[in-house]
Amino acid sequence: QITTVSGNEFLLQSDIDFLILDWFHAIKNAIDRLPKEQRITSRNLEFKLRRSSSIELLHNLDTESKEPKPEHRKSLIFRLNYSASDTNDRNRVKSRLKKFISRRPSLKTLQEKGLIKDQIFGSHLHLVCEHEKSTVPQFVKLCIKAVERRGLDVDGIYRVSGNLATIQKLRFVVNQEEKLNLDDSQWEDIHVVTGALKMFFRELPEPLFPYCFFEQFVEAIKIQDNATRIKSIRSLVKKLPRPNYDTMKILFEHLQKIAAKESVNLMSTQSLGIVFGPTLLRPEKETGNMAVHMLYQNQIVELMLSEYSKIFGSEED
Repeated sequence: QITTVSGNEFLLQSDIDFLILDWFHAIKNAIDRLPKEQRITSRNLEFKLRRSSSIELLHNLDTESKEPKPEHRKSLIFRLNYSASDTNDRNRVKSRLKKFISRRPSLKTLQEKGLIKDQIFGSHLHLVCEHEKSTVPQFVKLCIKAVERRGLDVDGIYRVSGNLATIQKLRFVVNQEEKLNLDDSQWEDIHVVTGALKMFFRELPEPLFPYCFFEQFVEAIKIQDNATRIKSIRSLVKKLPRPNYDTMKILFEHLQKIAAKESVNLMSTQSLGIVFGPTLLRPEKETGNMAVHMLYQNQIVELMLSEYSKIFGSEED
């Protein structure tokens, strides 16, 4: 803060020490370079630079007048003041925060006491299923039923985005384990339901197609012979953990119903592959050409939809 005897005030702010010092020296040097006749004729100009961390630079200037007199000549005084009280305050705050954090119970303890509920969104698939004593998350089942009840004929189903704020609201309700009724008027836009379902799969810490299977599925889709390709994909699907397999089966059965209404909703197996490929299937670490990976992701989902009965059917089928 620069205050002149005439009442003008200027405020320069920064949290960076060296920048403040640069300002200080730049202004001081500019004043020092002025010809004596142009210097400020005040005996008492206080030039103060202050920063939020309570480091204060004071520069008291008693400059010369046009006709300098000995009693008006005073030396420049520089002081760098560190506020001990402010420093102590900061140290006390840090100490209290450390004690508070160290005394905080672990997430597991809070969950065991029921103070924090297990989340549906963002949790591992097998943990959600274990919590619900099922092999398919209840939320996935509810969304599929709602879409099949009132969304099969909707143009661009799963491709068109719903209102993100409403989707986040639905996500919050699900995570709070509140009783969910997707026929409630606040969820009347079916694109909100499909958006929330896609978000659920997108937020899985490990995708529906586990990371360790990614390269195997990619290698399988590269096989030129169609019958061999289908057989290889089927073999991999059968090896999936039970929650992954059961959830995948019910989801792809549902998406097959969507594709069957392509003439109305304009969503082909190819369109659904583009929408769900990167959501359900991705590498743990992105290496190589992302565009190529995306192509394979889409093709895998498309093939599994078009050959659903051969991939998910029983051995006798």
